[in-house]
Amino acid sequence: MFSKACEYGIRAATYIAMQSLEGRRVSLKEIAEKIDSPVAFTAKVLQLLSKNKIVDSAKGAHGGFEITRRQIDEIMLSQIVNAIDGDTIYAGCGLGLKECNANKPCPVHDKFVEIRNDLKQMLENTSLYEMTAGLEVGLTYLKR
Repeated sequence: MFSKACEYGIRAATYIAMQSLEGRRVSLKEIAEKIDSPVAFTAKVLQLLSKNKIVDSAKGAHGGFEITRRQIDEIMLSQIVNAIDGDTIYAGCGLGLKECNANKPCPVHDKFVEIRNDLKQMLENTSLYEMTAGLEVGLTYLKR
């Protein structure tokens, strides 16, 4: 459902948020390792997240990526998805047809509309902070 870049973006932002809550700024290499993502690809994803003000980056010997506590509470998953994939996840046909709408629906159109609406609701109501909660106690994971 999400592009690979978006999957890595959500995982990276979640990892950065968790480390930021502990007062740590993290390097590109550490993030890539912890989320099981290629370094070069992770760099491109983090560039998008930084450009969209989801993560803060600092250069230099003590540089790295971080997210302020206020941002961790306020950033919703929908913002991360939008920064990387745009809003295309909420459009399009469930079977990949070029033309699919209420007037000319595919066989799964009505059910897929419900699924997309539920997904949008979840993304708009799940904060980055919520994503970190299970990680801290080992109930959820970012690496396979």
